[in-house]
Amino acid sequence: MRVGVDAMGGDHAPGEIVKGVLEALPTLPEGVEVVLFGDQAQVEPLLSGDWQKRMTLVHCSQSIGMNESPVNALRQKRDSTIFQMAVRAGEGELDAVVSAGHTGAMVAACQMKMRLLEGVNRPGIAVVIPTFHGPVTICDVGAVVQCKPVNLHQFAQMATIYARRVLNIQKPRAALMSIGEEDAKGNELVKHARELMKSDPNLNFVGNAEGRDVFNGRLEVITCDGFVGNVILKLTEGLAEGLFKTIGREIAAESMELARQFEPVVRKIWSKHDYSEFGGAPLLGVDGICIICHGSSDHRAIKNAIRVAIEYANQNVNQRIIEELAQSAAGS
Repeated sequence: MRVGVDAMGGDHAPGEIVKGVLEALPTLPEGVEVVLFGDQAQVEPLLSGDWQKRMTLVHCSQSIGMNESPVNALRQKRDSTIFQMAVRAGEGELDAVVSAGHTGAMVAACQMKMRLLEGVNRPGIAVVIPTFHGPVTICDVGAVVQCKPVNLHQFAQMATIYARRVLNIQKPRAALMSIGEEDAKGNELVKHARELMKSDPNLNFVGNAEGRDVFNGRLEVITCDGFVGNVILKLTEGLAEGLFKTIGREIAAESMELARQFEPVVRKIWSKHDYSEFGGAPLLGVDGICIICHGSSDHRAIKNAIRVAIEYANQNVNQRIIEELAQSAAGS
């Protein structure tokens, strides 16, 4: 298995990306190699140890900035890390690609060069949110902002498969994000998608979800369009960070001795709710493996993203998606 990693993507590239890859190398299963894409002049000085045994460096003269138009950037920057990874993945030279760079460019490049799995209408980004009741998978969080009912249905199907096979949740409860639990709540998109999901025997569908259901243990899979999903994701990140900072300040203001006593507990709780532990978000539905990392990913997130890509491959997630969508189409 060959995993391509974008060394130039993200807020802390290339330093944190390269560090994460180097930390991952000794942990890789036999037969797994990393192909690092980036500016050789910037990346090579960061490499150390016997990296050539498990890794290859591919020089790319360009990278795509976060503020660039995805489509224009891919047209104009054919030697960018994202474009070159997608090309090689589409040609079968790579089994997986990992990037903390421009999400829109990654989604567009993978759709263009890797294509979609048989039966998939549109791909969706599935993010795993850690909660006190266990992980909750939300799909989509940014790939498709204008959805059709079939898209939401397929997001639920694909996210359920991912939760079952990668997160080891035996029977994930799936819900559709809306503005109320009642059947009558929601816009026309939600109402039509609900009927599709309700009639799917392969889904453990529990109805509509409200925002608070993300954290109350009622479900394990949430489906929504990319606009809503991205708002949920960013709100959750900001709230978690704000809460931990507030708690830390209040404890420190009370007593520095108390702060020192509580520090190990706070760190332990934070580690269980840190997105870095989940590595990255798979782009479900593409014919290959694409892991999209947070823009502020550090070395731990990159190391874990490589692990997620390997686990995705080992669990044959894509084959299972093809099989279940074919079953669903046959029964409709």
